[in-house]
Amino acid sequence: MSKDIIVIKGLDINLVGDAEKTLDISKDSKFYSVYPEDFHGVYPKLIVKADDKVNAGDVLFYDKNDEEVKFVSPVSGKISEIKRGERRKVISINILADKNIEYKNLGKLDSKASKEKIVEYFLNAGLWPFIKQRPYDVIANHKVSPKAIFVSGFSSAPLSADLDFISKDYQDKIQIAIDVLSKLTDGEIHMSIRKNSDSILSDLKNIIIHNVSGPHPAGNVGTLINKVSPINKGEAAWTIALQDLILIGSVIESGKFSSERIVALVGSSIDNPRYIKTTIGSEMSTILGKGIKDNSRIISGNVLTGKQSSINGHLDYYSNTITAIPEGNDYDLFGWTRPIFDKISTSRALTFSWLLPNKKFDLNTNTNGEHRAFVVTGSYEKVFPLDIFPMRILKACMYNDLEEMEALGMYEVAPEDFALTEFICVSKQPHQEIIRKGLDEMKKELG
Repeated sequence: MSKDIIVIKGLDINLVGDAEKTLDISKDSKFYSVYPEDFHGVYPKLIVKADDKVNAGDVLFYDKNDEEVKFVSPVSGKISEIKRGERRKVISINILADKNIEYKNLGKLDSKASKEKIVEYFLNAGLWPFIKQRPYDVIANHKVSPKAIFVSGFSSAPLSADLDFISKDYQDKIQIAIDVLSKLTDGEIHMSIRKNSDSILSDLKNIIIHNVSGPHPAGNVGTLINKVSPINKGEAAWTIALQDLILIGSVIESGKFSSERIVALVGSSIDNPRYIKTTIGSEMSTILGKGIKDNSRIISGNVLTGKQSSINGHLDYYSNTITAIPEGNDYDLFGWTRPIFDKISTSRALTFSWLLPNKKFDLNTNTNGEHRAFVVTGSYEKVFPLDIFPMRILKACMYNDLEEMEALGMYEVAPEDFALTEFICVSKQPHQEIIRKGLDEMKKELG
């Protein structure tokens, strides 16, 4: 069963550095790291200490707010260091990996298991952190039944990974995950794919396929939710990334926590943009090697929503893209007072990117301006396809008006839904940070 969705508002950002559809195997890292900050809203309680021996799938910590939600090691080895920050906050758990990975036996999930047994298995196997929920864009509450589950089968973000390429050899594992997850909701599982793309995902069973057309953010799961089943007060919907369906299906099938990732190496600072098979928590230096230019910013994720990393960093728990673009630490001669042909802008004031819709741009990290007060231009609405007033909801978050945030549709948004409005913002306001703080305040006050 399939349905069509047409997204009219949005903006495609064409950048230099798309990954070629070739797959390499990354060298094994010596050290792997797990960052508790990858799991927003989680307060970690460690159950390991330095020098402990762990297998892949062994629990490293659990959430103080919900002790049943466990977070596991992606590899086997010895805990080499637990790095802490202010007030003994856990920054990272570093693991000196074994040459031959040993796995904890998680057991195989019975295909006829009840909903309660499935939830228990997911919690104990470390799979629950891969299930997010709206509202609040946090790890799902396993005590609440969602009205539906949503999966994005393609990404429209700039230089994002081709999910068809990533998943082409794993359709059976995706189907296993879907069949099990379908028992956890009274509603349906919805998946978006790019219209007319001949996606292999269109053959999946036990799921509703939506053929989506239009510019970014057409591939965002938030866009799919808004067009199919907006979230009202008292409701919850779950979201799962396609790459995590592969991992879930693999664990269910094998009984072992296999944390492999196929990652797209993209950006104009990458010498050979391509796909590479690696493992969650791997060192960036082993993934990237020497194929990166000097004075570049490494981003774990895409350029709009990813977080800054470094060559000494590690692949985070959720990303399937590593982007490297030039640092924008220089200044433009005459700035905006000259005609601009090499930058993207939705404005036509001395900028001409609109004349070159198919051109690929080599952009850097320069924000081309400084933070200033909000200017009402009406430009946000041109790139924001959700049936929500973006400027009003941003301002409601800034002055913490919970009633107004509720009325404006805060329950169904996530920070990534505001990445484009942040990109085009002439006031250089941190839209995603504003929305994140607003969601946290709502969760704190309204639960």
